[in-house]
Amino acid sequence: MIHVDDQLDLADRHALRRVPGLSTELRDITEVEYRQLRLERVVLIGVWSDGTAEAAENSLVELKQLAETAGSSVLEGLIQRRGQPDAATYVGSGKAKELRDVVAATGADTVICDGELTPGQLRNLEATVKVKVIDRTALILDIFAQHARTREGKAQVELAQLEYFLPRLRGWGEALSRQAGGRAGGNGGVGLRGPGETKIETDRRRIRNRMAKLRRELVAMSKSRDANRRERGRREVPSVAIAGYTNAGKSSLLNALTGAGVMIEDALFATLDPTVRRARTPQGRPFTLSDTVGFVRHLPHQLVAAFRSTLEEVTRADLVLHVVDATHADPESQIHAVREVFDEIGARQVPELVVVNKVDEADPMVVGRLQRRTPGSVVVSAYTGAGIDKLLAAVGDALPSPECELRVLVPYGRGDLIARAHELGEVLDRQHTPEGTVLHARVPAALAAELERCVGSR
Repeated sequence: MIHVDDQLDLADRHALRRVPGLSTELRDITEVEYRQLRLERVVLIGVWSDGTAEAAENSLVELKQLAETAGSSVLEGLIQRRGQPDAATYVGSGKAKELRDVVAATGADTVICDGELTPGQLRNLEATVKVKVIDRTALILDIFAQHARTREGKAQVELAQLEYFLPRLRGWGEALSRQAGGRAGGNGGVGLRGPGETKIETDRRRIRNRMAKLRRELVAMSKSRDANRRERGRREVPSVAIAGYTNAGKSSLLNALTGAGVMIEDALFATLDPTVRRARTPQGRPFTLSDTVGFVRHLPHQLVAAFRSTLEEVTRADLVLHVVDATHADPESQIHAVREVFDEIGARQVPELVVVNKVDEADPMVVGRLQRRTPGSVVVSAYTGAGIDKLLAAVGDALPSPECELRVLVPYGRGDLIARAHELGEVLDRQHTPEGTVLHARVPAALAAELERCVGSR
């Protein structure tokens, strides 16, 4: 008896399904020659082993966007339906030969797989299709390498790349296994022998040494960020982290809330280096806003580990603004993917406020569905500014209140204390008397202690 879950459509089993709309070939023939000089020509291949056909196609569409962000021209997108990826060639030996024919017919020079390949799968598939093969993880790492700007960002990306490529060195060419020492060439002897390592062993040793150096550098560079966090903590300014799926509009939201002027680009992973800006609630209470790197389905573990110091902005925040792109074909899956990363970095205990963005372009029915599935969410358009005031009010309500509420008489000569109460707390009432200002406010404990020491309680 065949179990229902194990049944696959035979037509799907025996065919590579073309996904329409994935080609980015230029229509203008006069530009084709120029395009071929600039961009790699790629064919995308995915394996649909679970979920719906729509989810599988959405995943391949996202892979197309990743490939274009990396600077590639997508010629074709294919999906094979099978129970699980083939252990040897990812799509099975027969389908790998069909893929080779597609590559030859389109003139592609690269195949990108919508999954992470083992070193063996990479080597076997490359040997069959006769062109370069990379997987989703390598593609994301390449995009990160292109977009990193700061010294810390570049070091984080390089560390992630080295961790990924280290176990895959043998898959990148037979030349890596040539002998580097001993009696190579028959002319060895005393004083002429090499280190006794193969070339691949030498490369691995050098990579491990480089990784150790990068880790030391990242630890040193993280000290300045820790110092900034301690300073914000000492002043007791609440922190808010903006997180979400890549290209959901996080940087646009940061600009809308603070006027930060952060670069905005309609591309995946446009922001890698964290930006911290200051904002205020409608009550005048200050807080810091941190823009973080975007998440994506199957975000490589190497990147999560390398960017852990950056992602700590999320884990140490008082509130996370989880930005969701309401125009995406499957926003719920993006929410799930982001929360998976939250789990991985230990941030699920941080209070979360879902921000449904891009409502100026979204289907109202999709927006309504997202609001029902994420109670307490706020609907905004970072582009037009719609809903930003409501979002700031929601942030003010969600932030932890200052610890101490007190009523004190502040002499007119201590106006600095009044200013600090406005800056760090929430002033509930203020009355001027001949003796000074009667201040009724909620303020952090440290400021409350200073007020009570310097003035008489009333």
